[in-house]
Amino acid sequence: MTLTKKDMVDAVQDELGLPGKRCFEIVETLLETLKRTMEDGESVLIRGFGKFYVNEKKERRGRNPATGEVMMLEPRRVVRFKCSQKLRNRINGLQETEDKN
Repeated sequence: MTLTKKDMVDAVQDELGLPGKRCFEIVETLLETLKRTMEDGESVLIRGFGKFYVNEKKERRGRNPATGEVMMLEPRRVVRFKCSQKLRNRINGLQETEDKN
């Protein structure tokens, strides 16, 4: 199952007990902040979750799979995500190790 924006709004509403419209505004504001930050080429680091970053792709030669025609692909920016070790461990059902101080 895919988590949708509505699912996130519902989860915030269940957790905080705020009106649905306010929860929608909170989720929408958070997502817009993430988009604006990455649009400016900046990374977004959420501790314990992961890091979203913009990767620059250079112009390169590609091929149209339908026709086999060789073409040059324009340079572009793509969003990448690297999950934190905590998230990776949680996904894999591993126990959290305590921080060593």
